[in-house]
Amino acid sequence: MTVFVTDEVRSRLIEGVHVAGREVISIYERDFNVETKEDKSPLTEADMALHHALVELLETLTPEVPILSEESSEIPFATRKGWQRYWLIDPLDGTKEFIKKNGEFTLNVALIEAGEPVFGIVHAPVLEATWVGQQGQGAWKQENGGVLHPIQVRPLPEPKQAPWQVVGSRSHGSKEFEAFRAGLPAHECVSMGSSLKLCLVAEGKADLYPRLAPTSEWDTAAAQAVVTAAGGQVLNAHSLEPLRCNQQESVLNPFFIVCGQRDERWESALKASL
Repeated sequence: MTVFVTDEVRSRLIEGVHVAGREVISIYERDFNVETKEDKSPLTEADMALHHALVELLETLTPEVPILSEESSEIPFATRKGWQRYWLIDPLDGTKEFIKKNGEFTLNVALIEAGEPVFGIVHAPVLEATWVGQQGQGAWKQENGGVLHPIQVRPLPEPKQAPWQVVGSRSHGSKEFEAFRAGLPAHECVSMGSSLKLCLVAEGKADLYPRLAPTSEWDTAAAQAVVTAAGGQVLNAHSLEPLRCNQQESVLNPFFIVCGQRDERWESALKASL
């Protein structure tokens, strides 16, 4: 259990993330430049503006804690592997959704302790929704700047009574995902962008999110903290062990699945799809 993030720090973090979110809306609502990074993924001026805003926020609140951001990812593992505690941020997850202007992008801030995401904030400025999770404290959702309401995963329904809700990526499909679905009992598929997919499971609006395509640790850490604080799990698709951060040079995640609870039916479908 982490006591590092006190109630006051949590409130100031949420407030700071909201301020950054309002600033990025001004970019979102006008024309903006799109560049291409070395890995061929898009980069907008919003990515860098958010990176600087969130780094400044964290350095102000917790100057002693190192920060790894998608936009400063060149920090070598030789340095990172000594970090017992650090902030892991994805300033703008869902850049493709940002460019499409469908609102499904998020700001993501996670605190990692001994490789485990123990605190996370996921904020969707256009949707005016924020998800927060803290190990040992719980998970919450805030809408339209209101109060934080507790959230939790839902029990997996019996498919004959209520089809399972399975979340898929808006921009990144895969043949493994379709093979997984083919092995499931009655279900419905919902498409969504960015880390919002994990948050749907955390708040009980979805049952499963299999990510059988590449992602990086900053894409998932904040939302993983929300999911686990809400009673769910984010598991390596092959080993069914919880995802961990900062275990190797590469920051790429293995394929994974987000679930409210384990169940032999989806586990066998997952195994057959890989």
